[in-house]
Amino acid sequence: MFSHVMIGTNDLEKAKSFYDALLGTLGIPEGRVDRHRVFYRTKTGTFSVSLPIDGKPATPANGGTIGFTADSAAQADAWHATGIAHGGKTCEDPPGVRESPAGKFYLAYLRDLDGNKLCALHRMV
Repeated sequence: MFSHVMIGTNDLEKAKSFYDALLGTLGIPEGRVDRHRVFYRTKTGTFSVSLPIDGKPATPANGGTIGFTADSAAQADAWHATGIAHGGKTCEDPPGVRESPAGKFYLAYLRDLDGNKLCALHRMV
């Protein structure tokens, strides 16, 4: 359904350093800079961080969350710990199992350096 997700940042260098480390825990290669953006490309889609083209400050989406697939609960925990170590802030409940009518999930939430809400999700069998 989606080809890519792009979020804003106010500091491209810091965002690249943060996401290189964070997404590296999920096996995603370092981002590639293209003018005012950083792209992380995989066979399942593209994630990008960009300085706003209109020159105004980047702001996080109220109610928005960007979710990344984790292969295991341990990988989600490593993702979360790496995010915190690189300046992210924990949010929501601590990483752990959540059950819903849609299934059982292991979730880890944090906010990036610009306040964007992120989630690592492992679908449990």
